[in-house]
Amino acid sequence: MATMADVARSAGVSVATVSHVLNGTRPVLPHTRQAVLDAIEALGYTHNTLARSLVTSRTRSLGLAVSAISNPYFTEILQGVEAAALEAGYSLLIADPHDDPRHERKVARLLHERRVDGMIVAPSADPRGLVGYLRRHTVPTVFLDRLIEADRPAQGDPLIEADRLTEVDRPAQGDRLIEAGARSDVSPDPVPEAAPPPSTPWFDQVCADGAAPTARLVTHLAERGHRRIGLIAGLPGLSTTGERISGYRAGLSSAGLAYDARLLVSGNSESAGAERATAGLLGLPEPPTALVTANNAMTIGALRALRRLGRSVPDDIALCCFDDFAWADLFSPRLTAIAQPSRELGAQAVRLLLDRLAEPDRPSRTVRLPCAFVHRTSCGCPEEPDRARAAEGTATRTLSEKGTPS
Repeated sequence: MATMADVARSAGVSVATVSHVLNGTRPVLPHTRQAVLDAIEALGYTHNTLARSLVTSRTRSLGLAVSAISNPYFTEILQGVEAAALEAGYSLLIADPHDDPRHERKVARLLHERRVDGMIVAPSADPRGLVGYLRRHTVPTVFLDRLIEADRPAQGDPLIEADRLTEVDRPAQGDRLIEAGARSDVSPDPVPEAAPPPSTPWFDQVCADGAAPTARLVTHLAERGHRRIGLIAGLPGLSTTGERISGYRAGLSSAGLAYDARLLVSGNSESAGAERATAGLLGLPEPPTALVTANNAMTIGALRALRRLGRSVPDDIALCCFDDFAWADLFSPRLTAIAQPSRELGAQAVRLLLDRLAEPDRPSRTVRLPCAFVHRTSCGCPEEPDRARAAEGTATRTLSEKGTPS
């Protein structure tokens, strides 16, 4: 088996230079770096990351905990995280907390026990147990997509004390953490009771802007003449849900429309919940003439309900959605949507985490990325020739690449 010294001799450099190329610990001239990489390829050298981790106390692995990995939005985030991690020389452990506060704390503990250098987490609606664990063990963490509020720990911090009182045993036989997008099969433990966290973030966080884009959808529908605009909101307690509700109400206010609490319903961020919520809205004495759905899964549920009830979009009811997705252009009518920068959110989360690992005491940061308004026809706007031609090309490419959608 080739050694680092063999690589150094073949490339005509020092062992230290080979180490810097492998570990990214110091800039190396491009031609020197390439010579080292060529020697590694020619000799079949394999870097002993296990031995290095014993020396540095680093495993060069990151943990990612996001729910609904099958959701196209989180799938694209995952792709952004994975690409950025691999580029930086890190491997990835992935788990699905299922938006369960008890489960997500256990997932965090299992990832921590796997000695990941840091974590990227999309927290649940009640992350107190998770935050208590991460703060107690000072785990470098970036919160992704959903923001939390938690101050730096102080002596007697209720979150830390609550976590200490509910520390659980190591996982029993049958508990497992599976890599590359699989579920983590663990049993729940009680969520610790704790006081609400203070308001200054301790962890780094990254998310997309939620309020202003939602307001844009509402005002666009109002400009189309709609006066009763409904919102199918996400899971209560999530920061994304709160921001989109705020944007909805701001959009109504901006358009001079009164807020009607009956037009704001929860779809719990899932297709089935949105289907029920849409049916409820349409059963009102004065149903909405336009709908805004707060994520892509709920858009599918709303469309299913509208089809079942014989309502046509946009002739009977206009529809705009938060979250664009690959086949939104293939619906008839094509879906007017807010597109989040999914892959960039994942990549930015990795960059924030690597910065935190490099400088543990640096001030925390919250990064918000802008969204894009994708104007199509489900809002009731006529098809524009340029957009129609672009859509036809997109549909042709999508079908040729993925086959006909079922």
